[in-house]
Amino acid sequence: MKKIALEIVGLQYSQTQSGAYVLVLGEMGGSRRLPIIIGSSEAQAIAIGLENMVPLRPVTHDLFKTFAQEFGVKMTQILIHELREAVFHATLFVADETGREVSIDARTSDAVALAVRFGCPIFIYEKILEDSGIRINEEDAIASDLEEGLDPEPVDDSLAELSEDVLQKRLQYLLDNEEYEEASRVRDELNRRKGSA
Repeated sequence: MKKIALEIVGLQYSQTQSGAYVLVLGEMGGSRRLPIIIGSSEAQAIAIGLENMVPLRPVTHDLFKTFAQEFGVKMTQILIHELREAVFHATLFVADETGREVSIDARTSDAVALAVRFGCPIFIYEKILEDSGIRINEEDAIASDLEEGLDPEPVDDSLAELSEDVLQKRLQYLLDNEEYEEASRVRDELNRRKGSA
């Protein structure tokens, strides 16, 4: 299966879920984004790694890195390989000094936190990104909506009642405004409709 390289585009507080954050991974050199809802401790672990902060006592991911380095183990890549029941699944690929490589199952948030610390690439299968990702278009969707006399924000929050065309316009509006969490809800509704068609 074809793999696509990802990078961390953003990490922001969730506007709709208390205590949750949205990790946004982006296709390197491409226009697709993958928003993933994570908990606050997972977001903190990723943020500490991104900012190269050194806590007074090592957090779990730093401890794992130190342990691995002491035994000559390095992380070569992580792969988001499955989406099952709205949960992304990842695998860590690690190698020892002899070159023997082992794959280890991991939560995606932990895998990303470790990838940041080890400086290793993050990959996802093309099919998962195509099905679950959100494409960012260069066009100004808001201006387009206003020209057509459409309100880019629906009055009713019930996505199931909106037409596919309105959902597509809403999705573009949310992406343009970097509201990735709500965009993922709209994306999920569009994917649900594709699956039932």
